[in-house]
Amino acid sequence: MDKLLLIDDEADVQYSFRRIFDSPDLQLFTASSGEEGVQLIQRIKPDLVISDIRMAGINGLETLRRIRALDPRLPVILMTAYGTTQTAIEAMKLGAYDYLLKPFDVPRLKELVAQALKAAREMRQTVATQPMLEAEDYEVGVIGRSEAMQTIFKLIGQVAATEATVLITGESGTGKELVARAIYHYSRRSERPFLAINCAAIAENLLESELFGHEKGAFTGAAAQRIGKFEQCDGGTIFLDEIGDMSAATQTKILRVLQNGTFERVGGNQTVKVDVRVIAATNKPLEEAVATRQFREDLFYRLNVVRIQMPPLRERRADIRLLVDFFLRKLAGPGGKPKSVGPGTLSTLEAYAWPGNVRELENVLRRATVVAKGQAILPADLPPELVSNSALPSTSTSAPPAPKTSTATATPTSQPVANPIELSTDLAGLAQALFRLGRSDPKLKVLPAVERVLVIEALKETRGNQVQAARLLGITRATLRKRIEKFGIRQEVSVS
Repeated sequence: MDKLLLIDDEADVQYSFRRIFDSPDLQLFTASSGEEGVQLIQRIKPDLVISDIRMAGINGLETLRRIRALDPRLPVILMTAYGTTQTAIEAMKLGAYDYLLKPFDVPRLKELVAQALKAAREMRQTVATQPMLEAEDYEVGVIGRSEAMQTIFKLIGQVAATEATVLITGESGTGKELVARAIYHYSRRSERPFLAINCAAIAENLLESELFGHEKGAFTGAAAQRIGKFEQCDGGTIFLDEIGDMSAATQTKILRVLQNGTFERVGGNQTVKVDVRVIAATNKPLEEAVATRQFREDLFYRLNVVRIQMPPLRERRADIRLLVDFFLRKLAGPGGKPKSVGPGTLSTLEAYAWPGNVRELENVLRRATVVAKGQAILPADLPPELVSNSALPSTSTSAPPAPKTSTATATPTSQPVANPIELSTDLAGLAQALFRLGRSDPKLKVLPAVERVLVIEALKETRGNQVQAARLLGITRATLRKRIEKFGIRQEVSVS
């Protein structure tokens, strides 16, 4: 449960907050003065503080200074009825997370509180980089025993001790943000703020303002000066996810920050200087974007000081067992009993190609824990498309084992076939064996099962060449493609 502390000397404001944040997931504490609030912080350890600026006793600015001395990472939102004055701007420079105007807009207040609490959790969560799961209680982990992940662990340790800019690349869902947070947690800046920005999730015309702030009147709707994420994160670490989606103008400003730590707010001409470590990530091949002039070459080299390439899950299948155990423990919650995986379930999970990587694995297990009728997760509890797209044909309940010898699949059509009578006899015997298998398993559809195995074996035989595989099977390439789609065959993982 998150803890929210409100510091305000107005009883009406305290009453409003009690009504707005009446939730079992949030515990609200109130203080009527800055002095009382600072004392309460030391006792209750809140996750977020919202404070008025004008109060009796010490004002909001002095309260903020004292909070910063106690805990530099604790997010503080300031409230004021004088949002256009320099006082609110000065508060932001002192390290406030954001500020609100009184009377506040309730949806905006809720949104801001949710964002600040998320930032607080990200700064406080311990990111474990243990190659094996031990008894430590942590919510977030970069998990793996594989050689690829051992290399990642070493890089995290080496780069965390430096101030070098880091570029993390890899497919979506491989854990790029977790690695960025691990670098932050083990760095000298771990007691300073950490802010994560998804550049692809913010409209292009708003991203520059979000990062660097804006002056009053800079554009329609800019009713007051606003401090951007770089100023909020001064002294800390900023994580720019999906940096390949930035516009050219924003790329130029990022380059300048990396070069000399300065920038101007949107619509302003005053130079702002900050000390921020930048960690960037992308799932796009930036080298190609540079070649097509969609990404600045000089910015690419500034970002690419230390490169960490995250391996896709299909290239570290040995880690799936560990990840399954980790996510099931996480989903069970504190004190809960994690579900187990039943016979055949783990082999099915290890056989799948995981195009969505670790994120997809977590979502699959989350679904399975909901639909599982007992304590064990069975193959039937997994999504049907996952089972049908398994890389190992033997994990499918609808396909029998491939025959050890088959003249029909082993003999290319360009070579003369054996005696037709002998071939017919062999196939008849094979058919009888398949019919016996079908009688023993009512769910088995013999013809589709045989077709599926033949297509897989033909692709293996021709090393994935669809033209040759179609010729081998005596069908057209278009028909082969329809069969691949019909049976959910992943050619890239079925071919050895």
